[in-house]
Amino acid sequence: MSQVTQEMKAKAEVYYGNETCREKFMLLLQEKGLPSGLLTLQDIQECGYVKDTGFVWLRHKKKRDLYRFEDVVISYDTEITAYFRPNKIKNLTGVKAREFMIWVTLTEIYVEESPCAPSITFKTLVGLSRSFPVSLFEGQTVMFQEEVKELVEEAMDEEGK
Repeated sequence: MSQVTQEMKAKAEVYYGNETCREKFMLLLQEKGLPSGLLTLQDIQECGYVKDTGFVWLRHKKKRDLYRFEDVVISYDTEITAYFRPNKIKNLTGVKAREFMIWVTLTEIYVEESPCAPSITFKTLVGLSRSFPVSLFEGQTVMFQEEVKELVEEAMDEEGK
């Protein structure tokens, strides 16, 4: 069931289409001090932003699992919702991470500035968290499982020649 009510939608800036939604979402991430490579999706059908409350949603065609790191898989549901604050995403829904065969629901993401290097932290419902350098999320390095599989097969074919 959708968490986006008609009331919310009436108060929101709503956009349609993958290209427009990706552009608007990237601008919002930058405006809020979050890295542009965060929560990168394909085939976005609709996105919206309620400026007064910071409520954001993204809808895309189908649930997808994306690789982000060697040992972590990120899964996006068909609808993702959250409240955006400066350097923080709170009350996140529709995003899970799998590490060591265990799926956990992500609920909060925040960026912390430090003298050495800024870090980004991902929190779960049960309070577990994991931090990474922000630089890992500054580019669009996400690959879908199918793309990773193709790259592995190509590499294996090259070795076999």
